[in-house]
Amino acid sequence: MNKIILVGNVCNEIEIRYTSNNTPIATFTIAVNRNHTKEDGTKETDFINIVAWNKKAELIHQYLKKGDRVGIGGRLQVRKYQNDRGENRYVTEVVADEVEFLNSKKSGLDEKSPVKSEDNRTLEEKVNSNKPYEDFARDHQEEFNYVDDGEEYPF
Repeated sequence: MNKIILVGNVCNEIEIRYTSNNTPIATFTIAVNRNHTKEDGTKETDFINIVAWNKKAELIHQYLKKGDRVGIGGRLQVRKYQNDRGENRYVTEVVADEVEFLNSKKSGLDEKSPVKSEDNRTLEEKVNSNKPYEDFARDHQEEFNYVDDGEEYPF
């Protein structure tokens, strides 16, 4: 099972691109604090690359801004591509299936305005679900199937 849930702050302006068949892709980074602190008392932070597709990408681009707090539910993905010099490069990112805008007053949305997943449940509803893992995996089998469309996105 490959599921990840993150809560953090957007580190950069949301970039949106379009594939050759006009599918929107939004990319951005979030800062996620770790539970422990350094010896000097400061929090350690991880910077996680996020990718969103289709309507989610457009909504994220429209409503999320640098500094906004956001909840992301998705899957971890590692891609490989070759740069201009023929060197292999690897990219680790989270493909967002669900997004919740957690401090959306700036954007004019309600306090917690989730972008619901395809099964019309919010990230919080999925996290609080009491379904056994087997049922969850069966109900979301399409989310776990990766389809390689043959295009590589070195960004």
